[in-house]
Order: sequence, then structure tokens, then C-alpha cells
Amino acid sequence: MKLTRRGVIQAAAALGAAQALGCASTPKAGPGPGSVSEEPKSKPLSILILGGTRFLGPALVEAAKTRGHTLTLFNRGKTNPGLFPDVEKLQGDRDPTKGEGLKALEGRKWDVVIDTSGYFPRIVKASADLLAPNVGQYVFISSVSAYKEMTKPNLTETDAVATIEATAPEEITETSYGAFKALCEQAAEAAFPGRALNIRPGYIVGPYDGSDRFTYWPLRVAKGGEMLAPGDGEDPVQFVDARDLAAFIILNAERRTMGLFNVTGPAKPIKMRPLLEGIREATGSDARFTWVDTAFLEKQQPNPLAEIPIWTARTGAEGGLGSVSIARALQAGLTTRPLADTVRDTLAWFHALPPERQEKQRAGLKAEREQELLAAWKQAKGTAKAG
Repeated sequence: MKLTRRGVIQAAAALGAAQALGCASTPKAGPGPGSVSEEPKSKPLSILILGGTRFLGPALVEAAKTRGHTLTLFNRGKTNPGLFPDVEKLQGDRDPTKGEGLKALEGRKWDVVIDTSGYFPRIVKASADLLAPNVGQYVFISSVSAYKEMTKPNLTETDAVATIEATAPEEITETSYGAFKALCEQAAEAAFPGRALNIRPGYIVGPYDGSDRFTYWPLRVAKGGEMLAPGDGEDPVQFVDARDLAAFIILNAERRTMGLFNVTGPAKPIKMRPLLEGIREATGSDARFTWVDTAFLEKQQPNPLAEIPIWTARTGAEGGLGSVSIARALQAGLTTRPLADTVRDTLAWFHALPPERQEKQRAGLKAEREQELLAAWKQAKGTAKAG
């Protein structure tokens, strides 16, 4: 998505520094689709979140608090330390070889641990092994990038995953990200046999998404005028609002659901054309979409495909990542909010950021680049007609 593996990888690598900018306040879980407020409440759970102060983590905290659960956050205390003053916080490092490591978790008991910050199997194994005797369930947040065959449509949880040597250098690269996530899933399951819930999200979007990948589209459409739209409008697109993902995770922690789930959306499949049209309707803009052929884009230098987020051509090397099967997740209670809600909430969040942050969008085509590509496309079409 561009879960090119590259897109998700680069975003993952950037999370440590960039994700939390502008997050001085707490994201709300919100009512409606994605909320578990209508589900009969389970007994209160004690939940440990490894991470918890960036993007998905705060959404999980809000969803859990709404349901009456008790939270503990374990992290280094460096990102948004002022969030959730009423929630217990433990400091340490996921890497047991650094500082106090996992010492703050020793001897403590929780019903559930949710791992939002595991990228390497050694790190996940360390926390899972330590917590296994005293925790009932391990929830690991993986990625659809774990799949081996990115071209295959309708990928299901039974499809093969990417592989890498467990001893490979702990570096997030284009080829290692998904494979390491798959090994992390296996580490969680090994420590918690039959007690692990592995979640494979696609693009996680919505307010507080510091990557700007989804945010680019509402911002660009809201700006109006002629804009470049990639492909022919028929490429499927998938993403999940962080609040809907969080609600699904908390719901299935309450239900003690185990196993593996692809968790993306929307619940009703959407393609690129209706996505952009839906954003236009939600923003009330006068944007006009000029659909630019994928083959043409692939020939441009530098390659603009790496600059266009969320979308991937259905015939491309990662075309299957726009149509991953979420049938199991839907059966397990996944609901997704209307596109318009995510668009409006995302724009409201972004426009509340400091002006200097708003001026530095982290994804999408720059205005000058977009105009260059549109001009080249029109010239190519004219030449083709004349010929």
C-alpha cells in the first residue's frame, strides 16, 4: 500500500521520530461504526500496551477506557509523555540489552498485552517470553506486508508469508519489513501457544497519522482544481481508520479471540475513483480528476509511483495489496466508519497542527511535480492522437 513494502517500511522507519508531532491532545475513539459501545461489556480487563503514545496506541487506550478496562503503558517515556495522566506508565526499553530493558514488567500480571511496537523477532520474543507466565493473551500488531506474494488478489490468512533468516541484521529494508513481521507473529505464538492474536492491518489512517499518506488525498482534493488521479480509477484501495482497528482489537481481547486476522477496510470494497469522488463530496471541493495511465506513470523519471500514497496498480508487483480478504475480520466483528467521517476528522486534526508542520507534508506529489506530470500526460495524449 504504497504498501509497496517500501511505503509501509519507510513509514515504519519514520515512526520513531515523526509520527507524534502535533499530538498534544488525545484522539477519541468516537461513536458509530468502529465503536464497540453497543457490544455488551465484558468484565473489566487489565491491559498492558507496549507503546501506546503515538497513533494506534492512543486509539487503543481510548477504546479500552470507554469499555471500562484498566490500562498500563510501557515505553521509553520519550513520545508524548504527557498523554493519559490517569493511566499507569512504566518506563523501559523493548530491547532487553538496553538500559533497564523490560525490568519494569517483571512479576506483573495482566489479562492482555497489546504489542504495537514490535518490528524484530528478538524484541517480540523477549517481551512475550517474559510475560507468558503472567498474561492471558498476546495481541501482536503485524502487517499485510507479511505476505510473500504481493501480486495475488484476495490474499487470505492461509497464504504464504515472506521469509528471512532470523539472524539477519535488524534493519528495516524494502525486503525485510514484512518478513520480520511474520517472524514476530511466530515469536508471539511460540511464547503464547493458542493464546496469541495476530493482527495484520493494511494502511492505518485517520487523525494523528503522522505519515500523511492518506491525509494527502483529502488535503489535495479539498484544494480543488484539476488534479492528477493515478490509473483508470478501477484499482481497489484498502485502509482502516485507527479508531476502527482499535475497536476491533479491544472487542476481540474481550472475547478472547485467538488466531490471525487481516484487518483493513472499508467493509464494503472501494476503488480509487469512488474514493476520490467520496473525498470530493465530503470536502465540498470543485476538484477535477485527470486520470493518468499507470504505464505512463511508470515511464516517468524519477518514478512518481513512489510518490503517490495509498494507491497501487492492480496489475503491478503489489497489486494484491488493494484487495486483501477481510472476511474473517468481518465475521469477528470488524466495522468501519463512513469515509466522510475519516476525511473530515483527518482534515480537522491536520489543520490544527502548527503552521510549520502543515507546510511540510510527508507524503504525496508536490504541486510542481503534479503539474509537470499533468503537462507531460496531456502532451503524450496529444502526440498519440496526432500520430
